[in-house]
Amino acid sequence: MVKFTKTLTSVAAIAAISALALTGCGRSDSGSGSSSSGAAGFDKSSLIGVALPQKTSENWVQAEGLFNDGLKNAGFKGEVQFANGGVTEQQNQISSMITNGAKVIIVGAVDGGQLGTQVKQAKDAGATIIAYDRDLTKTSDVDYYVAYNNFKVGELQGQALLAGMKAKKPNGPYNIEVFAGSNDDANSKPFFDGAMSVLKPKIDDGTVKIVSGQSTQNAAATAGWLAENARKRMDTLLAGSYSTATLDGVLSPNDTLARAIIGSVKAAGKPIPVITGQDSEVDSVKSIMAGEQYSTINKDTSNLVTAAIQMVKDLQEGKTPTTNEKDNNGSKEVPTQYLEPVIVTKANAAEAYKNNPTLEALTK
Repeated sequence: MVKFTKTLTSVAAIAAISALALTGCGRSDSGSGSSSSGAAGFDKSSLIGVALPQKTSENWVQAEGLFNDGLKNAGFKGEVQFANGGVTEQQNQISSMITNGAKVIIVGAVDGGQLGTQVKQAKDAGATIIAYDRDLTKTSDVDYYVAYNNFKVGELQGQALLAGMKAKKPNGPYNIEVFAGSNDDANSKPFFDGAMSVLKPKIDDGTVKIVSGQSTQNAAATAGWLAENARKRMDTLLAGSYSTATLDGVLSPNDTLARAIIGSVKAAGKPIPVITGQDSEVDSVKSIMAGEQYSTINKDTSNLVTAAIQMVKDLQEGKTPTTNEKDNNGSKEVPTQYLEPVIVTKANAAEAYKNNPTLEALTK
C-alpha cells in the first residue's frame, strides 16, 4: 500500500469529520480508468459470476440479494456464490464460473492474495475481473476495483474515537486498546493504517496510551473477523491490563466486533468505553441510539453493488467503466471507483440514514 500523505492530528466536530476529503491508501490521482477488457462488448444474456467470501457480516448477506436482483433486472444471468468453506472453496467456485463461460467475474475475496491462479485463468479465457470491496493482490490480472475508500474509513474511525473520548473527558489522557480485522483480508491493513495515522501522533505525545502495548496490526488482528475471537481477546485484555486502570476507548474495525467487545466489557462489570465500528449493522445502530457503541461507518451496500453492476453494463456495451482513482495492489495500478464513507454517531444518525427506511426508523 502507498503511504497516506496527510495525517490528521486534530479532532474536528463530527459534522466536519464526515465531510473530510482525504487521499486514500494506495491511490494516485487519475481520470477515468482504461482497460482493453470488454472493449468489444458481449451478449446481454451472458453469465456474470459473483464470488463472495463468508457470511461474516450483514453487508455480505445483503450483497447477495442485491446482486441477484440487480443482475437479473439488467438482463444478465447472475451466479452468486459464497465461499463459506474458505479460500479453496472460492478458488473452485471461480474456476467453475470460468468453465461456465462467465464474461465478467466480480470477486469479493476471502483472501485477495491467494486467487492469482484463478484470475489469470479467467483473463486467459477472456473474462473481465472486477475486485469488489476487497483488493485482489499479488496479481496483475485484475481489471477494475470498486470499493469504499478503506484508508479513509480507518481515518474516520480514529477521528471518531478521539472525538468520543474528548466529549467524555475533555482533558485526557486516554487509555485505549486497538483491534484489527483478519489478516487474510486485504482491507484490514488500510483500515488499521488509516486509524493509526490519526492515533499515532496522540500516542507519541502521551495523550493516548495503549495500556496492553499491543499496537501492531498483527497483535491486534481478529482471525476470520469472528466475534468470538474479539470477545476472547477483550476478556484477556481486561483481565491483564485493566484491573485498576480505566479503559477509555476501543478502536474496533467493524460493528460485529464492536458488539462483541461491548459484551466483554459488560460481562466484566466495567463502564462501556468509546467504541468505533463500521457497516451500519442494525444491531449496532440500535446500540448507538442506546448510547453504547459510539460510532459506525455508513458504507451503503446497495450503492456499492449498483456501482459494480454499472461496470458490468458498461463492459457489456463495449464501454470503459468510469473510475475516479487508481489503486496500487502491489502488482498493478488498478483503475478504481472509490465511494465515500460517512461517519455516523447518535448526533447525525437520522440525517445519515434518511434514505434508508429501515435504519432511519431506528433513529426516531
